[in-house]
Amino acid sequence: MEDGWRMASHVLSQINVTSNPNNEPVSIEGDHEDIRCVGIGTDAAVFQSIHAPLYAFKLYANDKVYKIKEEERIYRSLGESPYFPTCFGAEERWLVLGYEEGVTLYDCILQGVHIPEQVIEDVEDAREYVREKGLNPRDIHLRNILLQEGRAKIIDVSEYAKSGNDYRWEHLMQAYQDHYHLIDRKAIPSWLVETVRKWYNQWSKHSSSFEDFMKTIMKFKTKRD
Repeated sequence: MEDGWRMASHVLSQINVTSNPNNEPVSIEGDHEDIRCVGIGTDAAVFQSIHAPLYAFKLYANDKVYKIKEEERIYRSLGESPYFPTCFGAEERWLVLGYEEGVTLYDCILQGVHIPEQVIEDVEDAREYVREKGLNPRDIHLRNILLQEGRAKIIDVSEYAKSGNDYRWEHLMQAYQDHYHLIDRKAIPSWLVETVRKWYNQWSKHSSSFEDFMKTIMKFKTKRD
C-alpha cells in the first residue's frame, strides 16, 4: 500500500456507509476535510482523497462488503480497457480504482448537457467487449456512465457476474433514440428525473411494454408543460 493509500485509509475508517431499502442510494455518516464524495450508488459511495487524487475509493455499505472481492475479480477479468476504470486492489471495506473525470449522464440530464450519439455507440462497444470476456453487461444506467470529452466511461461493473438481462440499457437506448431530442440541452428538474426513475423501477416489476411506459411519461410531461 503506497503512502497516499495509507493516509486515505485512515480517513475512510472514519466514514460509514449504510444501504437503504428499495434500491435507493446509500447514506453516508461522517466527514473529513481531506476527502470528498464523488459518487453515490445503491451499494457504495465513492471518495477521492487529497492525499491520493489519482485514485477513487469505493467504500461499501457494511452489509454489502461481501461484493468487494467479486467486483475485484470482474475488473481483473476485464483487464485494461478504455471503457472502464482501472482497479488497483481491494481492502476490507473498499476497492481502489483509478479516478475518472467527467459528469454522469444523470447529471447531464439535470444540467442540460448534450449527450452525443457517440456515447451510445461506446456503451454498445463496451457491452460487446464485456461479453467477449465471458461476463454479462447488465445494470448499466445513467448514474454509472460518465461523459468524458464526448466519449463514455462505465464506472460500475458489480453485476457483470450475474445472469439474465435487466434491459435497463436497452430501454435507455430506445428512449434516447425516440425521445431525447425533446429534452436535448434542456435542464430537467431533479424532482421530475427522480419521479421517472421511481416509476421505472415500479414498472419494471410488471409486464406492460416499455412503449406503454414511455407513453405514460410523455403524457405526464405534456400536462406539466
